[in-house]
Amino acid sequence: MHEVAGSGSPLRRVVAVLAMVVALPMFSFAAEAAAEADTALLFPTEDPFYRAEGSLADIAPGAVLKTRTVGLAPTGARLPVEATQVLYRTTGQLGEPAATVTTIIRPPTTSGPLRIVSYQGAYDALGARCDPSYTLRGGGSLAVADTPLFAAYLAAGFTVVTSDYEGTELAYGAGRKSGYATLDSIRAALHILDAPSSTPVGMSGFSGGSIATEYAAELAPTYAPELDIVGAALGGYPVDLVNTVSYINGKQEWATLIPYVLLGSARGFGIDLTPYLSDYGKQVVAQVADQCAADGPKFPGLRIEQLLQPQYQDYRSIPAFAPMIEQGRMGNSGTPKGPLFLGGGNSDGIGDGVIVAADERALAAEYCRRGVPVRYQEYPGADHFLSGILFTPATVPFLQARFDGLPFDNGCPSLTQ
Repeated sequence: MHEVAGSGSPLRRVVAVLAMVVALPMFSFAAEAAAEADTALLFPTEDPFYRAEGSLADIAPGAVLKTRTVGLAPTGARLPVEATQVLYRTTGQLGEPAATVTTIIRPPTTSGPLRIVSYQGAYDALGARCDPSYTLRGGGSLAVADTPLFAAYLAAGFTVVTSDYEGTELAYGAGRKSGYATLDSIRAALHILDAPSSTPVGMSGFSGGSIATEYAAELAPTYAPELDIVGAALGGYPVDLVNTVSYINGKQEWATLIPYVLLGSARGFGIDLTPYLSDYGKQVVAQVADQCAADGPKFPGLRIEQLLQPQYQDYRSIPAFAPMIEQGRMGNSGTPKGPLFLGGGNSDGIGDGVIVAADERALAAEYCRRGVPVRYQEYPGADHFLSGILFTPATVPFLQARFDGLPFDNGCPSLTQ
């Protein structure tokens, strides 16, 4: 394993993350371990809570549609803490009214002013079984990886808000839709918590979760200008989905993501992929249509060209894909207020195996040129997994400092020189 300058060894970082769980009393897995997951747990497609009633056209984005109190069992064991889930109105990729669910988790003991962290997990999903609102209650194991970070945020006194930002159609990779859902989940949470819009909010997300976080940061000044976003942290962020696909195309490990993000993005834009797919492409898309990238079907060495008919080998030339490609570039939907903490790995001189490092740095520099305060951290030698281990714990002190109003170490001079 590689040592990363200024960050300590990866092993020590892993231990530090795991220690967050052990050190937090509310996440004790002793007496509570015998408890079962939420007995009222229903699959999202079978749970009426997820269905909005009536037209949403005249309802304001962020409006609360339904609420309920639920138990949490992200590790399979019921935790001694409850959460509030909210069905709320939001906006789709094309501006259409939509609804999705967010989960609000309060710290067990609170003192001082309300501080909200909007955390976007990397659930990278095409199927409802991967929804955070479902997995947090014990529906599968995908929420386990996020548990240490939730523990750290709650231990720091933050209220955590985490939404099903891909929506009910599971539009993985549809950036603006995910950003709208993230901002509207904050609005809904403020209503539930009876808090003013001036309440400070921080945002965080890595990998798939960075998509929702980044687009929310870009869209906030125009879509939700009333919100006080005091800072956003995003790591392993796919700046340009075209460049990301080119980087992972044909790779043994990460090419598997191609059909997931292709179908998820197409869902957000209302694009029927069928006319463009080869027979093999249709088989692959059918296989992943209700799966999670983390534990769904794998396609090592897959090339996107295999999924497409001969006349569509260059998918960038397909007219119907043009909006998806244009809006799949970060930086094209607005300018964040900042401050921003950005991070990513570079294990092979190009990127972390998934994300192109030059793209990450270029976006950071572009934001600097627009006047956004940015701190960018590249982790030399770190692949996507290791960069997540290095980046994620650092979001806690970054956000704590933003809430405390401490000076921000702006790295823009070195990024733009």
